[in-house]
Amino acid sequence: MDAYEVREATPEYEGVVRTERERPEPGPGEALVRVRACSLNYRDLAIANSELAYPGARLPVVPLSDGAGDVVGVGEGVDRLSEGDRVATPFAPDWVDGRLTREKTARTTGGNVDGALAEYAVFPAESLPLLPEYLSYEGGASLSCAGLTAWRALVEDGDLRAGETVLALGTGGVSTFALQFARTFGAEVIVTSSSAEKRERAEELGAAATLDYEETPEWGEAVRELGGADHVIEVGGAGTLEQSLAAATVGGHVHLIGVLAGQGGEVDPAPALGKALTVEGVLGVGSRAMFDRMLRAMAVEELEPVVDRTFGFDEAREAYRYVEAGEHQGKVVVRVD
Repeated sequence: MDAYEVREATPEYEGVVRTERERPEPGPGEALVRVRACSLNYRDLAIANSELAYPGARLPVVPLSDGAGDVVGVGEGVDRLSEGDRVATPFAPDWVDGRLTREKTARTTGGNVDGALAEYAVFPAESLPLLPEYLSYEGGASLSCAGLTAWRALVEDGDLRAGETVLALGTGGVSTFALQFARTFGAEVIVTSSSAEKRERAEELGAAATLDYEETPEWGEAVRELGGADHVIEVGGAGTLEQSLAAATVGGHVHLIGVLAGQGGEVDPAPALGKALTVEGVLGVGSRAMFDRMLRAMAVEELEPVVDRTFGFDEAREAYRYVEAGEHQGKVVVRVD
């Protein structure tokens, strides 16, 4: 079969190499998936780029956690799945249900076990969520990391309610899913972006207000003037956390997800204390049970993930570079034809 491997981390993704591998066979409790599409997250860039940093990766590895395809074979003892089932691939294949533990997230797809950027891939059958009929492979391939992270932060951990306000930083995969989920639950959304085009698109998706963080560097106070945010999707890290804490309303929830604007640094904890904020890291993305609940909620309104651009299988390196350039809004997909 055709596949990609990250053989070494390099600045221009030259270490992402197309290769031939033996087609895997499912063992007991496993399912073989014919992958039809997969998508990239910032994590995938960090694994493949020596100028970024991602702990715990094991190279060489078939990259990408997010994929979708068809079950084409099952191993002994599998009765939950059958050939022909349409499934999404898991981020944490050992986290099926229950509370997060270190053991359940010790293995991560595309990090220290082989991922979805291949024609065929084997996963524990219990880890694979069934896709609803309405979702395309491209849409299904966008969910495993960004979609489930946004869902877990707002719904599973944050107990999102109608009438609350969500602040989404930027318009990448997690933030765009947060916008869509929040609107589905009847919440209002504020989006930050320096791009007028992206802010306009966010408003088309239902954002009640948008802010240009370059024109308004104290955007945390600007959000407070709009009434404050009950939930902040914090994907920037140390570079944005101070403003996020300022934006949150009393009793609000700041969901720490990414470090796009930098790591380290000092942040004054006084706003978190003074406003009794919940500041919570979203680690391990989510379980298959959470994934199932997310898909059921999406199916009610046939919620379509926002796919910015689709690349061919032979254009995988170009897809990495496109995501790094930061011009996308929503998800970037690679077809596996």
